[in-house]
Amino acid sequence: MAEISQGGGGGHKKGGKVRSKKTSTRIDMTPMVDLAFLLLTFFILTTTLSKPQTMEITMPEKPKPGDEPPEVNEKKVLTLVLDENDKVCWYVGIKDPEVKRVDFSKDGIRKVLIQKNSEIRDMIVLIKSLDVAKFKNFVDILDEMTICNIKRYAVVDATPVDKELVKEATL
Repeated sequence: MAEISQGGGGGHKKGGKVRSKKTSTRIDMTPMVDLAFLLLTFFILTTTLSKPQTMEITMPEKPKPGDEPPEVNEKKVLTLVLDENDKVCWYVGIKDPEVKRVDFSKDGIRKVLIQKNSEIRDMIVLIKSLDVAKFKNFVDILDEMTICNIKRYAVVDATPVDKELVKEATL
């Protein structure tokens, strides 16, 4: 690894002065460079890179032709309509609902979901997204379903009636 080379420095020749021998140190860096590359390779190969996070969604089977959709008590249906500007319009029931508008905060849609989940037994949530809503809002509302421990929800297309109800919504 390290070697000390001795040489030169004067001699005992005729008329020559006696000089002290000079020693120089030469360090061989090859093993250290090899070790550095081995460590670098080891850490690169053993490091786990960040894995993409995915949300698991269980989709129902497609209904067979001629099958009628199951009947649901309209008092147990909470409808969420995703609107522009990160707003959510919600109403309970189907016929002549009172539509309210909230945002994506803990005092907004999360509070509504927790309150309605405790009030309505076996609640079913219908999630409808308007064309002007952002995809981020759709992912956020699915996250809220998980956070609020709501097991029964469905993603449904928005109807023209929903669009009219959203226009009339109050804060």
